[in-house]
Amino acid sequence: MSAQQLLRTSLRSMHELLDKAVEGMTAEQLNFRPQEGGVSGFFSLWHYVRTEDNIINWVTQHKPTVWLDGGYNEVFGLPANSQGTGMTADEANAVRVTDVPRWHEYQQKVWAATDAYLGSMSPAEFDERKVTIKPLGEMSLWNGIYGVCLSHGYRHVGEIEYVRGVQGLGGLTI
Repeated sequence: MSAQQLLRTSLRSMHELLDKAVEGMTAEQLNFRPQEGGVSGFFSLWHYVRTEDNIINWVTQHKPTVWLDGGYNEVFGLPANSQGTGMTADEANAVRVTDVPRWHEYQQKVWAATDAYLGSMSPAEFDERKVTIKPLGEMSLWNGIYGVCLSHGYRHVGEIEYVRGVQGLGGLTI
């Protein structure tokens, strides 16, 4: 299996986990913030999906994000260019979802855009191409997609699973 195939398969798997983590959750459950602190499951999801959208579309392909192209910032009343990095606790707590089906529509479009890009790119791009991901700086395309998308995504699956558990919704593995 090539690095490209490995990454594509792994991202598909992580996407399935994120889909499963929020499957059937209501807006109230997604927006729930644990008393212990942290952020809502929706903030974690929004932050991750927006980050992948930015990296795959804007940073890597220099084309509009699914978020802006579909006017989702207006649909949800959320920032056009921010994906949560550097937000204060109050700003993060203000990130809420009201239209869950519309959110899932956006999320699936991002997954499809990522899969299409990974399916069409040149494997040589991973090593040869450099990208700049703010605020992290310049890195290889492989590190940008593997490190910031895939590895980062699994972290947010865990955060969502925690928020599910605190609400009595069960985790993904139990």
